[in-house]
Amino acid sequence: MKSNVIRTPILFLLLSFAARIEAAQPSAAIQQAVKMIDSQRLRQAASHPSDWSAHGLNPQETRHSTLNQINVTNVAKLGLAWSRDLGTKRGIEATPLAIGGTLFFTTEWSVVHAVDAQTGQEIWQWDPKVDRALVGERACCDVVNRGVAAYQGRIYVGVLDGRLVALDAGTGGVAWEIWTVERNKNYTITGAPRIVDGKVIIGNGGAEYGVRGYVGAYDAETGKQVWRTYTVPGDPKFGFESEAMRKAAETWTGEWWKAGGGGTCWDSFAYDPELKLLYVGTGNGSPWNRKHRSPGGGDNLYLSSILALDPATGEIKWHFQSTPGDAWDYTATAHMILADLNIDGRPRKVIMQAPKNGFFWVIDRMDGSFISAKAYVETTWATGVDPKTGRPIEAEGARYEKGPALVMPTAQGAHNWHPMAFNPEAGLVYIPGRVSSYSLADDPNWSYREKGWNLGINFLAGRPENSGFLLAWDPVKQQEAWRQRYIGSLNGGVLSTAGGLVFEGTGDGRFVAYDAKTGSVLWEFPTGTGIIAPPVTYSVDGEQYVTVLAGWGGAEGLLSSPTGYAALYEQVGRAFTFKLGGRTPVPEYKRRAAPVASGWDVPFDDNPADVQAGEAAYHQSQCVRCHGGGAVIPDLRYSSKEILSKAQFSLIVYDGIYAAAKGMPSFKDRLTRKQVDQIRAFVVSKSREASGKR
Repeated sequence: MKSNVIRTPILFLLLSFAARIEAAQPSAAIQQAVKMIDSQRLRQAASHPSDWSAHGLNPQETRHSTLNQINVTNVAKLGLAWSRDLGTKRGIEATPLAIGGTLFFTTEWSVVHAVDAQTGQEIWQWDPKVDRALVGERACCDVVNRGVAAYQGRIYVGVLDGRLVALDAGTGGVAWEIWTVERNKNYTITGAPRIVDGKVIIGNGGAEYGVRGYVGAYDAETGKQVWRTYTVPGDPKFGFESEAMRKAAETWTGEWWKAGGGGTCWDSFAYDPELKLLYVGTGNGSPWNRKHRSPGGGDNLYLSSILALDPATGEIKWHFQSTPGDAWDYTATAHMILADLNIDGRPRKVIMQAPKNGFFWVIDRMDGSFISAKAYVETTWATGVDPKTGRPIEAEGARYEKGPALVMPTAQGAHNWHPMAFNPEAGLVYIPGRVSSYSLADDPNWSYREKGWNLGINFLAGRPENSGFLLAWDPVKQQEAWRQRYIGSLNGGVLSTAGGLVFEGTGDGRFVAYDAKTGSVLWEFPTGTGIIAPPVTYSVDGEQYVTVLAGWGGAEGLLSSPTGYAALYEQVGRAFTFKLGGRTPVPEYKRRAAPVASGWDVPFDDNPADVQAGEAAYHQSQCVRCHGGGAVIPDLRYSSKEILSKAQFSLIVYDGIYAAAKGMPSFKDRLTRKQVDQIRAFVVSKSREASGKR
């Protein structure tokens, strides 16, 4: 008996030690695979098609893979290799990285995942523990994240609260983390970092809230800031950081700096290793309405522009502004693609972009000179582009300063952040776009607010037209090749492959493969929830896979529900991976219960004055921005009778009892308890309307 007592712990220790060695081996292999991702490897992505090692696949951000095992002749045999429930309910926008058989991606609240690319088994997960109550309300367009960067054994992520973090690729342990923003200001990060010559490039968002935009470079090894480049000028009394900022200030009037100015670099970057130029897309102004931020007019550089920077110093080498004096939130942060095209009989090094404003731009990436532009949707704000200057020709009254204006596209854009793809063999760019319109008017009572949006605009009408499409566009001829129309306006990013395929997920819950030349549907798969993220492809052990993350949300997802088939099911974030002959069963999707309006079950003094005051406070406090009827955050009309009770509603909205768990902040710094009661009166009245009872 005594010898058994001694041996059992020894055997246990030996087995535990063996288990630790076995567990360490895959971590070491993963770390080693990512350690091989250096600057040369990133530049030569085309020579390593088995991996998807950078956000846009390569520095040119073409999102066109040379893998062709899956092609037009056999894509109908594509089947599910594996799927994984990610335990999320908010929007998923990330582009996964696939390196050495491991996938790295992000989900809501900037959580990072590493999973086995062949099986979907989770290897590690890292949660940055964002202060949800503080930061959630600073995120204009959901608590999303678009992905990570990989370099020399580390995974880099920009966190929603403004941190930049380096993780060990094998374990998810933190190597370093730094703050890239002033923590008392309304900055957020939702974009994916890029790696350029040993530096991590990251921007930020927050223009709606009144911040000054910039992009920064940080040493990949230490996290030390190398340079920071502002995109709009600050307060002149403090001087200007560069000659570029001094010149930019000449295009602004009034006291623009008091509302930040905007111009945030929240998504798009591209890099030309030969020209040694880093291309950065800049955002909208703060406030949106130029009348209030720059009352004397002006182009307001460098809003809504493409900037070419020296990646070593951050110096602005040239700029091109696609929406001078932006007044419509027509950011130039949409995906940019670098390509070499034959135009008018001679080769041109170009940069291509289809920003929110509805025009497809082809710009010389060597010097920023204008080559061509053409509308790919109906535009009411501009009638065209001057062929000599490249300046949009604004329509009369489009700035809504003297009265309402019907505006197409809306602030959601003809094309938003959702990545395009470029197939050089077909000569086509594939654009996930939309058609939308609304009426805008000046808000004469606007004044800067530290919390909440700063727009200076009244939205007078909903969108009478709102639909989506996938467009194949010839950038040389500046004309449409084919178009697939969708019932919903919000759909996913795009992947192109040498197999003659284009993959895209849809808002109505399908993952679809199209013929790249004709647009014919060749294969589709039901995902049970709307997709807004872009897919990727890679190979492991000689077998090609395609992965897409599904999870409804984002800016428009906060305000609207998925369409079609996806509207039938509960919102659940999932990863789906496909291969030829895949036989994994489709996951069981849970049917969405019909919403129940309980307003008639709640004691309620139907005072019209309180309801009217509550409606005004509901919109002024921007409750509608999160609770506007989407499937991501609860539609308050269908709250339980317990939540709609006077005491509980006040505890949630005024006292903030849901702050830590759900990210619902306290509004006591903006609303009185009486105003909260009035908002409740408005919500209960709407709940009663929604019930259909009288």
